Amino acid sequence: MASQAESSAEKLRAYLRELKPGARALLIAELERGLLHGAGPAGAELVLSELRRSLREGSTKSSRFGDPARLFFQPIEPFLVDDGPDHKHRGRIARSALEPLWIWIGNRVMPGEVNTYSEQVEEALGAGDSDAAELHARAFQDRAMVRITQMMQSADDKERRRLGVQLGTERAFEDVQALRGILASRDGLAMLGTQLTGHITALAGPVLESVKAQVDSLAGKSDLFLYSLVLVMSKLVSPWQLIRLAIRAANSDDAKRIAETPYAVTVQIVLEEVDRRVRELAADLKSGRGIAVAALLKEVHDALRGLRSEIDLPAESVWGKQLTTLRAEVSKILTGEIEMMPGRVRRLIRPRPAKEMSAGSRLDADEVSETEALIGFVAACRNYASELAVNEVTQRTFNELQQLLDTGTRALLDALRGASPAERTFRLSQVDAAVRFCAKVFGQEYASTLAKAAEVAAHDPGRKAAGRA
Repeated sequence: MASQAESSAEKLRAYLRELKPGARALLIAELERGLLHGAGPAGAELVLSELRRSLREGSTKSSRFGDPARLFFQPIEPFLVDDGPDHKHRGRIARSALEPLWIWIGNRVMPGEVNTYSEQVEEALGAGDSDAAELHARAFQDRAMVRITQMMQSADDKERRRLGVQLGTERAFEDVQALRGILASRDGLAMLGTQLTGHITALAGPVLESVKAQVDSLAGKSDLFLYSLVLVMSKLVSPWQLIRLAIRAANSDDAKRIAETPYAVTVQIVLEEVDRRVRELAADLKSGRGIAVAALLKEVHDALRGLRSEIDLPAESVWGKQLTTLRAEVSKILTGEIEMMPGRVRRLIRPRPAKEMSAGSRLDADEVSETEALIGFVAACRNYASELAVNEVTQRTFNELQQLLDTGTRALLDALRGASPAERTFRLSQVDAAVRFCAKVFGQEYASTLAKAAEVAAHDPGRKAAGRA
């Protein structure tokens, strides 16, 4: 089951990586539109998440594991998180930490044995015997668990610091603990994985009761219980809904009562996940690539609202302070991005003197696409402004955008009518950009009318000059 799930995920990632930029942008736009209007197809969140990941991988150099390492880490897949290795995520390991862990196992934990294991796996796969390859991987995992446990039990502060140097992260010891814990719990987790539905849209009603009953049976086993909660979260369309297990366990939304149950850890798991999403949102906005940021904003908004509305979190409590900090951080990120938007639009559509243009020149297509995506993002912010504390800046900026586009497009049409042949290409690119921007701000009908006006202006050059004469 785990192998099939991993294979499907890899096929999806491979397909998305092969998409041309234009097709990828259209796919993002359509999926976001559906999600933001509550009509997204099944699995849309997963596809958008993989789109964001594939685009980030395309801008960084990432090594590809061979089959021996891939099979060894196969039970870890549901517990991987796409984040920096120094950020804390209970029961999870940063994907970027896998390569250093594999090298460490080969150099320190089981020197020499990695080569033997790799040869066994490659020989089995070469003969078409995937079952034998998985058996070799399982036996190697068992031996690795024993060695890692022995090393952890005898490790002093000096050895922990050395481990941090070897793995290149301050959380090296925690990553090794998580690796050992997941491998030790793999059978129970695999069984739970087969019992859970593949995609849980809403953790409520009978579904909530069923999931809780399955996880309850693991509550006495600390490692297995923690990883079972993370596994459940990986199945949720809305990860923040994991807190509903804690609310149900306490039969109350009171934070103090929830904190007294074993399920209290779900609140911290979700807070750490929201923190990751907030940093992801900031990075995507800063990159200017427009990687499904509106859908990501919706995820952050829904999570913050869910935490605030479904649990009674006193502002002075630890969880309450963490939630307040996250909301403030989102507000700061959004405010900075929103306030920059009018300047970006103004720079692109301002009528320019002929001396600033060269024959055949045009606006940078990537900058226009990025700005268009971010205008859509600002429009989406209006839906979430209250929860994210950006009401005032969003309304002010959107009004400024409307005024800027309303007056700016008229000036662009006038400039297009009087454009010389050398200016025409650039003037047209500005009008095309304005049409795309207006579609985001005023709607498609307004943009279509503007496009028709631009077509008339483009085919009637010199009319303005002739009228003056």
